[in-house]
Amino acid sequence: MGQLPVRVGLIGCGRISKNHFEAIRNVEGLSLAAVCDTDVERAQRAGAEQGVPWFATLGEMLQAGTGPGASAPFDLMSVCTPSGLHAQHGCAAAAAGKHVLTEKPMALSLSQADALVQACDAAGVHLFVVKQNRLNPPIQLLKRAVDKGRFGRIYLANVTVRWQRPQEYYDVEPWRGTWEFDGGAIMNQASHYVDLIQWLVGPVESIVAKTATQARRIEAEDSGVAVLKFRSGALGVIEVNVLTFPKNLEGSITILGEKGSVKIGGTAVNRVEHWAFADYDDDDKLIEASNTNPPTVYGFGHDGYYRNVLAVLRGEAKPETDGRAGRKSLEIILGIYESARTGREVPIPLRSM
Repeated sequence: MGQLPVRVGLIGCGRISKNHFEAIRNVEGLSLAAVCDTDVERAQRAGAEQGVPWFATLGEMLQAGTGPGASAPFDLMSVCTPSGLHAQHGCAAAAAGKHVLTEKPMALSLSQADALVQACDAAGVHLFVVKQNRLNPPIQLLKRAVDKGRFGRIYLANVTVRWQRPQEYYDVEPWRGTWEFDGGAIMNQASHYVDLIQWLVGPVESIVAKTATQARRIEAEDSGVAVLKFRSGALGVIEVNVLTFPKNLEGSITILGEKGSVKIGGTAVNRVEHWAFADYDDDDKLIEASNTNPPTVYGFGHDGYYRNVLAVLRGEAKPETDGRAGRKSLEIILGIYESARTGREVPIPLRSM
């Protein structure tokens, strides 16, 4: 692809699309080529604001973006539609020869996820799954500490998501909170945190979980807790709630080991709240500088994620999170749902779901 700009077509001009538009603007070497949304007014508005052609169907956008004489050619499709449509839209883009970047979760079932991975493999295109919190500076320092073995044996890991999503959040987009298109607080709001705990602590062996729908008028859960057993022998706890009064309180991860204890907190794993190790490392001097104060729980990671995508497409890097990496956290979330539904301990890997 040389050093030509990578042109991006984006489908789904709702809440998260603003982070994508901003990142595409900020990353030199990327350009937005087209937008698409089935809500014609929203598609028109996004197209006007971004100064690009807009489309009301994916088929129209792919037709305009592909082949000789394409009116709005693009190389990469960013999928920001409801979660239950990610795999379907990604497969269609792959079939048209487009690289695929999808918001989390990549799918709502393992069979959908596997179909998307296979479609991209068959088409010879890249599949990227956005996990921007991995790129938060405090999380990068924590990952280095784990990789260097600074914790010794890890005993316990915990992720906590104590956020607020009012009823209006669900009412404004009727697909939110449905099993067909979204899932609940664990599949949606906590997806990044499930990804972090498995990325940092390692493969999960089994899960026991409880979920509840306590206060929101939705099909799926607004609260949930899970206990994980890792293959290493470590234990883990996932606690998720979108009923926290009166606003987002905490998005954190804590790791406790024989030679170290760390908590990365803030509202979105953006601040080191505790950092203690038996042995000194030069990374310890970087703690204060790593803290950020993002304006939203989405943080600043989309810029970094798109930089990695650009580098991969230019043959200069490996993907931060590809489809196979994105599947790992989906499998854990589905295991949590299975345990909550059956009341049983659920082994990982799951039978395909």
